[in-house]
Amino acid sequence: MTDTAIRATDIDPILADHIARPGPLLPILHAVQQAFGFIPEIAITRIAEALNLGRAEVHGVVSFYHDFRSTPGSAHVLRICRAEACQAQGAVALEEFARARLDAGSDGQAAAEGMAVEAVYCLGLCACGPAVQLDGVLHGRVDSARLDRLLAELGR
Repeated sequence: MTDTAIRATDIDPILADHIARPGPLLPILHAVQQAFGFIPEIAITRIAEALNLGRAEVHGVVSFYHDFRSTPGSAHVLRICRAEACQAQGAVALEEFARARLDAGSDGQAAAEGMAVEAVYCLGLCACGPAVQLDGVLHGRVDSARLDRLLAELGR
């Protein structure tokens, strides 16, 4: 679904389901992303109005958390941890391998349609570095051979 196909009224049922909760912003954002695959600009405006927040506050939350995206996402997402513990175990080389293997540019979009590579700063598997998250599933102690097998399972 594109940003222009989404109307403010499409957000209203999500708001109605969550607005009475304490601290509803994050649950609303998660629900919007679940429904549309991203957080469209019209949703930021509508959420801000409904919660009596500034658009900048809502946008700040969307841009702060790497799980939220403001544009339609790729079908597959490979996140590579770049925190210190993973870097010490070879995450930089793993990211270089992944970008080369998938022909991904610095923007993370791979030449293989529907695949994105993202560097993130902590996946919570510090003792099992380098860690990756592929389509929401965490994997620890990933080297280039293991990453190659994981990508092959996706047909990449």
